[in-house]
Amino acid sequence: MSVLVTGSVAVDHIMVFEDHFKNHFVADKLEKLNVAFHVPSMVKKYGGTGANIAYNLCRLGHDPILLATVGSDLGLYADWMDKSGVRRDNLRVIDDEYTAACFITTDADNNQIISFHPGAMDRAHEAKISDVTEDYSVGIVSPNGRQAMIDYARDLKAKGVLTVVDPGQGLPILDKDDLLTALTGAAIYIVNEYEWEMTREKTGLDEDGIADLVGALIVTRGAEGSLLRRGGLDAGLMIESDRSEIPPIEAAVVVDPTGCGDSYRAGLLYGISNGLSIETATKLGSLMGALNVERSGPQGIELDHAAIREQYQKAYGEGF
Repeated sequence: MSVLVTGSVAVDHIMVFEDHFKNHFVADKLEKLNVAFHVPSMVKKYGGTGANIAYNLCRLGHDPILLATVGSDLGLYADWMDKSGVRRDNLRVIDDEYTAACFITTDADNNQIISFHPGAMDRAHEAKISDVTEDYSVGIVSPNGRQAMIDYARDLKAKGVLTVVDPGQGLPILDKDDLLTALTGAAIYIVNEYEWEMTREKTGLDEDGIADLVGALIVTRGAEGSLLRRGGLDAGLMIESDRSEIPPIEAAVVVDPTGCGDSYRAGLLYGISNGLSIETATKLGSLMGALNVERSGPQGIELDHAAIREQYQKAYGEGF
C-alpha cells in the first residue's frame, strides 16, 4: 500500500548571501531592526514540505498520495509534478488564493532566514483525509496550516494507520494542547534539534515523558546524524534497540541545505512502509538528506531507485 503525505506545496525563492548574518546585526539595536542583505543570486525552486517528501519518495520508486491545497497559479509547478511522477489527483485547488511561497536566504555558514506566505496552505483543512479513497499503510503529518495538522493527526490515528507526526516549521503555531494531541499516539514523532527543544518547552515534558507517548522518537542533528529512541507505545514498528545514534552521511560537496530534512523523511517513510527496521529507515533517511545537500533546491535528486540502493550499499556496506 502507498504512503499518504500531507503537507505544504510551495514555490521556494532561494537566495545566497555571500557573508555572515552575524556581521550585520547590532546586538543592542535588535528592537529597531532594519537590515537589507545583498543577494546576488536567486533561483526559483519548487518545494513545500509535502511536495518535497512526495518527490523524494518517487525517486525511491514509491507512488505516494499527496494531499494538499494549492492556488490557481500552480501553473508550471503542475507540469513539474507531472514530469517528476508526483500525482496531483488529491490536490485541492483554492481559486482565490495563491500557492504558498517561501523566501529563503542562506549565508556563508549555511544559516537561513526564511519568510513564508501560506496562501492556500492555510486552508489545507478543506482537503480532508476522508476525501482519499485509496488504501495506504503509513501517513505523515508535516508542516501545513494549523487546523490541517491537528485534523490530519487525529484522523490518521483514528484510521489505525502508522502515523508520523513531523510539525517542523509549523511547530510555532501549535500551542501545548495542540501539540500534545497531535503527537500522543503517533507511531513516530520526528523533529530537528531546534524543534526538539521547542517541543520540550511547549509541552513541559522531558525526553522520557515525550517518548512514552509515541512509538518512536527521532531527533535529527544535521551533520551529526540523528537520535532514535524507542517509545512507550507499541506501534508495530521494527526497532532493534532502545536507543541508537544514527551516523551521518557526509555530503561530497555542500551546495544547498534547503529541504534536506524532507529528503530524510522520504527515506524514513519508504523504510517503514516496506517493513524495514527503523534503524535502516533512518540510515536511508540520512543518505537521502546527504544526496539532497549536494544539489540545488529541495527537489534536486535525480537518481532513481537502483542508483540510490547502490549509494546506500557503498555508504553502509549493506543493502536495504
